[in-house]
Amino acid sequence: MKLPHIPAKEEGPVRVLMVCLGNICRSPAAEGILRSIVSSHNADNDWVIDSAGTYGGHSGDLPDRRMRVHATRRGYDLTHRARRFTPSDFSDFDLIIPMDSANERNLRSMAPTLDDEAKIVPMMKFVRMATRYDHVPDPYYEGAEGFELVLDLLEDGCRNLYDDITAMRNDTSR
Repeated sequence: MKLPHIPAKEEGPVRVLMVCLGNICRSPAAEGILRSIVSSHNADNDWVIDSAGTYGGHSGDLPDRRMRVHATRRGYDLTHRARRFTPSDFSDFDLIIPMDSANERNLRSMAPTLDDEAKIVPMMKFVRMATRYDHVPDPYYEGAEGFELVLDLLEDGCRNLYDDITAMRNDTSR
């Protein structure tokens, strides 16, 4: 898979932004899962991880209570406060990861340059488990199964994201 420019280790941390619609279900869960993976590898200083939404109606809110409950059962502590994606996020992050095609389209329409647009890589590019989904579905109007499915997809995607970027950053031939 082709990724945008990811800084080499000596250039500083890789900066990753997870994006969904309201920043209360999928993207804060992805942020929490990736933080946990990074922390388990003692790589906290090598990563900057955040999340945002393309819609600002939940700004300042904690993640949806149902997502926090399901995430907590898996050992993730979701404490992020929702915020809206801003144009400065293109300069603040190396990789911007939308959860679905609608948010991907919104982000692409906001990208000021082709280099900024290249930073947008859908989460499903990292999901390698067998699934019928081509996006991370929004569990907001779903039951418990919807939240569990999202966490399954995000755990797989975030593990692969971590592995892919770590391998890329450790490749001395680049």
